[in-house]
Amino acid sequence: MTTSRSFGIAMSFVGLLVGAGFATGQEVVQYFTSFGVSGIWGVMVAGAIMTLAGTVFLQLGSYFHASEHNTVFRQVTHPVVSKLLDVAVIITLFAIGFVMLAGAGSNMEQQFGWPTWAGSLLMLVLVLACGMLDVNKVSKVIGAVTPTTIIAVLFIGIYTMFHMPDDPVAMMELAGQTETPVSHWLVSALNYDGLALILAVSMSLVIGGDHLDPREAGRGGLWGGLIYTIMMGLAFFALLMHADVIQGTDIPMLVILTSIHPVLGTIMALIIFLMIFNTAIGMFYALGKRLSAGHEDRYFPIFVAGCLAGFAVSFVGFRALMAYVYPVIGYIGMFMVVILVYSWFTSLKDIHDEAERRERIKSLLRLKLRPDRKFDAAKNREIGKAVSASNLDDEQLYNDVLDEVAQDLHQDDSIDFDAEDFDRSEHEFHALPKH
Repeated sequence: MTTSRSFGIAMSFVGLLVGAGFATGQEVVQYFTSFGVSGIWGVMVAGAIMTLAGTVFLQLGSYFHASEHNTVFRQVTHPVVSKLLDVAVIITLFAIGFVMLAGAGSNMEQQFGWPTWAGSLLMLVLVLACGMLDVNKVSKVIGAVTPTTIIAVLFIGIYTMFHMPDDPVAMMELAGQTETPVSHWLVSALNYDGLALILAVSMSLVIGGDHLDPREAGRGGLWGGLIYTIMMGLAFFALLMHADVIQGTDIPMLVILTSIHPVLGTIMALIIFLMIFNTAIGMFYALGKRLSAGHEDRYFPIFVAGCLAGFAVSFVGFRALMAYVYPVIGYIGMFMVVILVYSWFTSLKDIHDEAERRERIKSLLRLKLRPDRKFDAAKNREIGKAVSASNLDDEQLYNDVLDEVAQDLHQDDSIDFDAEDFDRSEHEFHALPKH
């Protein structure tokens, strides 16, 4: 169960990172292939940072049981810095959200000849519909779509290996002539990570916060970072070797697959649309949750208002928005990553101890709920002591673990337990011994 949950978290994390920019190939072109063969060093640096940050974000989200990003920011840094990061993330969520809507319009225009507004409008409707779901369902939607892009990137990378251009060196030189948002591959890699991670941080912390086991969440972030690094390397290689056919295009990945076969181009257009949807829902959902924090009943109107405002701004155009919005956000993101990684590193022992504590609470509650096991007062006192020692609110932690254990027992066919018949009143938090 733990492994499958970690894998689900990994897919959700990759899904947040693989949005319009990556799935279209536009990000990889701007930040990596534009440096020619030197861009591979940028891919390696970016991948290493991404893997570390994935572990950090998901684990911190789980440790603080975050329901929105500011829950973590307030805990790990000075109030002034926390506020600045909060504002930066809010702006980023909206900015990337409207870039996604623009990307949807550009994608459908390039492949199917639709008016750009039509593709953006379709994306808006899908995002509004999905935004009514809870975080667990949104996370599952994001994670379920991700494998399609992994398959597409694997196919393009392997196909390119067996269909190399006649003059690979010429392709590398041609790729190096592409205009870049920054001047050096190292700065470009750092800027790219800052951009991708400030884009993903809000929803990553929320997804981590939906899992009580920090080790499980951290493992998911680690796997997600490694998967993303492999995908980035394959995309870099394929785009580098097709530099002659992708120059000046909005959706380079789409151009490559269409050149292989028109049907593949159509399939890729649909995959890209789904990945744009992944990032768009992640951005606008997290934005709505943050702006409605403390006033949860206002979430949906705020969410709808944010989406409609993003739709209006999206008419500026996809490539133009990426060229100006992304680099600035990237520098802010680098600052945020440094702060969160430092906080995580200095809190490793606390996170480890809390993970052990929550696992013990879970095992004791599992024993308590099983009708075929004995449970004594000493173990009940141990639950109360462990809950009191946690960094989370005592009652919230107890109830959340209780619900998770009840669900796990319900799904275990070897145990006679029905969650629907489960009487919570017999296991109230207030009945625990106080410490």
